[in-house]
Amino acid sequence: MRVKATDLQNAFGKYLALSEKEDIIIVKNGKVVAKLIHHSEPDYFIVYEEARQYGPPKRISYEEYLDLVNSSDQRYELIDGEVYLLASPSFRHQVVVNEIAGHFYNYFKGKPCQPLTAPLDIRLFGLAIKFEENPNVVQPDIVVICDEENVNEDNKYMGVPTLIVEVLSSSTKGKDMAAKLSLYMKSGVREYWIVDLEKKNIYQYTFSDERDITGLNAFREGDTITSPVFLGLKIGIDDVFQ
Repeated sequence: MRVKATDLQNAFGKYLALSEKEDIIIVKNGKVVAKLIHHSEPDYFIVYEEARQYGPPKRISYEEYLDLVNSSDQRYELIDGEVYLLASPSFRHQVVVNEIAGHFYNYFKGKPCQPLTAPLDIRLFGLAIKFEENPNVVQPDIVVICDEENVNEDNKYMGVPTLIVEVLSSSTKGKDMAAKLSLYMKSGVREYWIVDLEKKNIYQYTFSDERDITGLNAFREGDTITSPVFLGLKIGIDDVFQ
């Protein structure tokens, strides 16, 4: 399709939608000056969080992951060479995140550790010696960092959080309870909370300096979850799911 530049300016949204079906050639003063072409992100290697069944994954390099992230407004995670497209969280998910984050804010205020909520890239490399050997990038719902010296000159956090909280959805259970559990344990995270919205439970994992699981507790309605890493940090389960 050929359109005049003035028409494009007056109805850009219309022609942007049409570009999904055919190329739009822009003409100014009778001369072709540009072309608006359809672009689709390469998604054959992306695991969609909404999907119920995943096909055989295609592992990609960190460089390919960066190309994807830099060419898109979507949020992605890279775990063991697999890319996950992050779905928009539900209202209930965000309410629970805010409730836990509020308790964390009150507890850590004035203390050296800092609680933060997504989106924040966390670069982990498991048992490898350096990031380039096993690059993983995740965006947990809540992190507590105690090594703020690992924020670099570009204002990027390059350390390992002490505590991580993930709130499950039906589409992320497998990733959060398996792939991320293994990654966090191997990377040196000390404590990991998995919040189950449906069961109204919080599962708490603790890890040793040798990067093994040292404890697993399940907290239900009426219980109070207490952190073994941060003395005095505790939250009533009923408060989380009120």
